[in-house]
Amino acid sequence: MTPQKSLRYPIGIQTFSKIIEEGYAYIDKTGYIKPLLEHGQYIFFSRPRRFGKSLLLSTLKAYFEGRRELFKGLSLDSMNVEWEASPVFHFDFTSENYSLEDGLERRLNRILMRLEEKYGSNSKLSTPSERLNYLIESAYRQTGRKVVILMDEYDKPLLDIENNPTLFEKNQRILKSLYGNLKSMDSMIRYSFITGVARFSKVSIFSDLNNLDDITLEDTFSDICGWTEEELLETFRPGIEALAQKRKENFDTTLKVIRDYYDGYMFTPEGSRLYNPFSVLRALKAKSIDPYWFETGSPTFLIRRVMKRGTYPPDMNGQKCTREQLTAVGMNDSNPAPLMFQTGYLTIDSYDGERYKLRFPNHEVEIGFYKYLLPQYAPKTEDPDSIFSIFNFQDDLYEGRPEDFMKRLATLLKDLPGEDHRESTYRAVTYLVATLCGTKSIAEHHSYKGRSDIEVFTRGYIYLFEFKYNKSVQEAMQQIYSRDYAGRYEMDPREIYLIAANFSEKKEERELQYRIEKLER
Repeated sequence: MTPQKSLRYPIGIQTFSKIIEEGYAYIDKTGYIKPLLEHGQYIFFSRPRRFGKSLLLSTLKAYFEGRRELFKGLSLDSMNVEWEASPVFHFDFTSENYSLEDGLERRLNRILMRLEEKYGSNSKLSTPSERLNYLIESAYRQTGRKVVILMDEYDKPLLDIENNPTLFEKNQRILKSLYGNLKSMDSMIRYSFITGVARFSKVSIFSDLNNLDDITLEDTFSDICGWTEEELLETFRPGIEALAQKRKENFDTTLKVIRDYYDGYMFTPEGSRLYNPFSVLRALKAKSIDPYWFETGSPTFLIRRVMKRGTYPPDMNGQKCTREQLTAVGMNDSNPAPLMFQTGYLTIDSYDGERYKLRFPNHEVEIGFYKYLLPQYAPKTEDPDSIFSIFNFQDDLYEGRPEDFMKRLATLLKDLPGEDHRESTYRAVTYLVATLCGTKSIAEHHSYKGRSDIEVFTRGYIYLFEFKYNKSVQEAMQQIYSRDYAGRYEMDPREIYLIAANFSEKKEERELQYRIEKLER
């Protein structure tokens, strides 16, 4: 076992050589390189951000450069592979402001200029695709070796400007021309590997590169990024022990918390459950469980799609998609589920032979996504000093004050824009607020006589909600009793509150009407 004092966490380090040479902790994924080489010449691979794609490309780069000394003691070192160096063209699209009109051109120019310093340039050529063609020919001619093309986060110049159709179209044309050249230079290319978050359809980026092999949903490569629990324990057990000591828990209790927060990703039905490497590293180094993945960026483009679709938040678990939907995303697709899968907000739950059923992978993602979603309905909940802050709602629920909770909720809903006064919006806000309070919240909980709308659980209380639309609170309360929603909790010692609510579409009555009863037992 590695002594705890020597464990170095490679947070933010995506360079394979730096990790190996400077003694950072490393989970060996090099055994996947040989199968990747045997799988095909042009590979596309999609995984969420902060999931290890850049490190994978850096590892491939070190291999193709023939740096065998870096792989000493690792899986690839004992495999029968060719170690002769090739020219490597590494296109890293991660670091640029693509909202600028010339952001993509500037990034490409910097990459191509570095290559031109090594392999020469032709002043008569101006477009990125022409310059790339010349560089491939020049590198092949000078070295006598075919060129390797590695492209990291190819789609960032598109995802960052999804809400700017004009610039999106422009960047699309540039990328299409760039990738189209790869096929025409086939005789001089040894290998090409392209990574991204989403594979866009209906934008023809890869139409000319029709021999591109998408391995995103291939079982063979399901675990190539992300960590299995076995890998986590083998390398980072000392870090988990230190975290358990800080939390004053035993090892198994802390491991379960880590699992609930950061595990649960599945990229093929037969693959392993995987941990998010970025979040686990941050948690172990800081000795604190927090939503680190969400601190790196807001999923604004996803929020826009979810709001446009009007998906009820609990229904995000259980979304179903075909394989074709999961491996290609259109800019105008109304269903946000495929893009949520590709970007890591949903993952595979099961597969019935025709469609994939999706779910939130873990607590970090579900709660983090809801935190971004709620302010789109109710902006005042973002202010921690507001009477509508989640902390105040949380106190109401945990201290058994349903009257205060409902009065606060009803007042908050009055502030919604006129077009948002719909039953779906009211139910969504109620569910999001209850969930973000840290409670266990269940929507549409089935019982032997029907299904309740929302059930909320705290340490000392159970709250059963039934909503009606253009009816009455009396009818809603009658349904709670007639369908015996509380029956399943007859032996539960917690206090139970029944909450009936009605929403009206009439402008003069556009407010939440409610009635609360404490269940007498």
